[in-house]
Amino acid sequence: MKILMVLTSHDTLGDTGRKTGFWLEELAAPYYVFKDAGVTITLASPQGGQPPLDPKSDEPSARTEATERFKADAEATAHIARTVRLDSVDAAQFDAVFYPGGHGPLWDLAEDGTSIALIETFLRADKPTALVCHAPGVLRHVRNADGRPVVQGRRVTGFTNTEEEGVGLTKIVPFLVEDELVRLGGDFSRTDDWGVYTVTDGLLITGQNPASSAAAAERLLEALREKTAA
Repeated sequence: MKILMVLTSHDTLGDTGRKTGFWLEELAAPYYVFKDAGVTITLASPQGGQPPLDPKSDEPSARTEATERFKADAEATAHIARTVRLDSVDAAQFDAVFYPGGHGPLWDLAEDGTSIALIETFLRADKPTALVCHAPGVLRHVRNADGRPVVQGRRVTGFTNTEEEGVGLTKIVPFLVEDELVRLGGDFSRTDDWGVYTVTDGLLITGQNPASSAAAAERLLEALREKTAA
């Protein structure tokens, strides 16, 4: 099995002067779910090369077994340093795609035509597509073949308004993930702030927050296995 993981290249938190990027746990936990299952992983980002890490995701309070394993893994750190450019990716070469979050994707991947087309291609080819935390926000311009928003009428989750309030960025982000998914007609559900929660609707899998990233990756693998067995 081959899985594509798509990361942000955006490193600026609005006009605050602070840095953002991808959230380490949301890369590391799924990375090892896939790697330990024998999956071939390709990492991509809009600009290619080393994607920006949200420094807050490497603070002591955010560290997990997976993040510590990733940082100590020379192969993994070399892998992340050489992500391929997203516009060089051929969706036909992959069985599924996974989008880690962090605030960065709200600025670049949500508006990136290559990313939008890539997700549309995966879903229309009946390939499992998973997005976690802020990454479900990159679905905002993704459309079905008939032009309707891909989330319209579908069960989804993502980083909640109250979680955004909890990190003090409600007025900084370009849009709130929960509000946007609801505006587009998504059937949004959630659990308590910071709890593990994933939603599966067909081959679209979404996870609420960083703690949900491993569970979303496991569900992606299950969907791949079910599809292979069918």
